[in-house]
Amino acid sequence: MSDPVQDSAPGADPALHGEVVQSEAMQGEVVQGDVAKVNPRLLELLVCPLTRTTLEYDAGRQELVSRAARLAYPIRGGIPIMLPDEARRLED
Repeated sequence: MSDPVQDSAPGADPALHGEVVQSEAMQGEVVQGDVAKVNPRLLELLVCPLTRTTLEYDAGRQELVSRAARLAYPIRGGIPIMLPDEARRLED
């Protein structure tokens, strides 16, 4: 019996064979210590999961801010954590 992974055609999608694939838009770039720069292309795609409105990037706090939901979503290791339960509530 042949191995479907080894028998796949060149250029075949590795994700179809269970390989971990990370797109360029999802890659973070380490800048200093725990602070990582988020790919600008990813920031253009992300919206608040509650309100579907655009987010503001706060590089100093490493957060994505949703003014509409009054929440700030943390960015950890260059990865935005888009869970409302993990977000910080904004004050007036």
